[in-house]
Amino acid sequence: MSRFRSVLACLAAATVLALTGGATATAADTPAAPAADVSAAASTGCGKAPTLSSGTHTIQSSGQNRTFILKVPAGYDRNKPHKLIFGNHWWGGTANDVASGGSDGAVYAHYGLDALAGGSAIFVAPQGLDNAWANTNGRDVVFFDDMIRRIEADLCVDETQRFSLGFSYGGAMSYALACARPDVFRAVIAIAVPGPVSGCSGGTGSVAYFGIQGVTDSMPNARSMRDRFVANNGCSSLSPQEPASGSGRHITTNYSCRAGEPVRWAAFDGGHQQGPVDGCTGCESGARSWVKGEVWSFISQFGSTPPANTDQVRNNAANRCLDVSAQSTANGATTQLWDCHTGSNQQWTVTASRQLSVYGGKCLDAEGAATAPGTRVIIWDCHGGTNQQWNVNSDGTVTGVASGLCLGTSGGGTANGTLVVLASCNGSAAQKWTLV
Repeated sequence: MSRFRSVLACLAAATVLALTGGATATAADTPAAPAADVSAAASTGCGKAPTLSSGTHTIQSSGQNRTFILKVPAGYDRNKPHKLIFGNHWWGGTANDVASGGSDGAVYAHYGLDALAGGSAIFVAPQGLDNAWANTNGRDVVFFDDMIRRIEADLCVDETQRFSLGFSYGGAMSYALACARPDVFRAVIAIAVPGPVSGCSGGTGSVAYFGIQGVTDSMPNARSMRDRFVANNGCSSLSPQEPASGSGRHITTNYSCRAGEPVRWAAFDGGHQQGPVDGCTGCESGARSWVKGEVWSFISQFGSTPPANTDQVRNNAANRCLDVSAQSTANGATTQLWDCHTGSNQQWTVTASRQLSVYGGKCLDAEGAATAPGTRVIIWDCHGGTNQQWNVNSDGTVTGVASGLCLGTSGGGTANGTLVVLASCNGSAAQKWTLV
């Protein structure tokens, strides 16, 4: 990613930041229950042949030319409503820094979310005036209104699935949108905010909120911004645990809030950083940071009603679902048991070719085309091989065409995180599944 030395100097002068270097984080605590499901609301662009394509676009907003970089997923389906995710740059940064991933490259494009979305989202990197988000007289909020209007008239967007995130000034702009447009955005994510420097017009509505902050950064401002939505969202008050400086940890806390209006807080041992790395004091790398995974997990919990041809595959013994680990879309990603939710990594389609597909292009696969008990069950690009073909049987078992073995769990386990493997069929509930 791009470095931020000059940016930090500007912010320090403007907002009195505490910008000491810091260590990075370790594991977060258990994720909260997924947010309440809602019905998808298709934009007027659904079903249309699109005229917008990936690249830089210019629109008129408040009498000025404003630009944004659009990323339409490969294999875009004009009949499928997509998430719409805005990634806002920092002070002195650019839309291109966000869209390209900077020095980290494609793995960190759009704050690393493009690589995790599996084609489920349309991404927007807006360009701030003077490389900032002063939001003078609300002009930047209006810019977002205008972008949404333009994009959704042309592309197929789920209007219940709009998100905004950003680092530093970009996080402050996301906070301003949460204040001013709580009925427009499903959730916002504010990373290392210096304070409410983009303003907070309104600020009384509820919207899901995720704050991420280093313990040697501007914590009082970030906490008060978080606490606005703790109150607005009807959350139980608490004092989240935060790591000590020098501990090399990060700690994530999920508040108990009204259904569908969660607040999450991640404090890490570090300073003004967007890409802290677990266990590596002072390191900064979007490619290796834990942040993008937690942000995608937060976004993924807000499922709209899934398409009719997808199902969760629920394990009868565990009452947990077949889940792609860490929402990964990479070839070779393992599968596991996890509490059922409506995220795309638990939505499976049984195809006419006897495949179980996920993300629209990955298939359940016996690793290495192996046929022995204990073989891990992974995802891989669909290719039609018999190691990707499964018989869904009337007794609840799912058997591999190549191996004849049952889809089971490692050691017959039922806990979250238990790996899914090929197993010798034994009739146990741990080898029986229900499509729901």
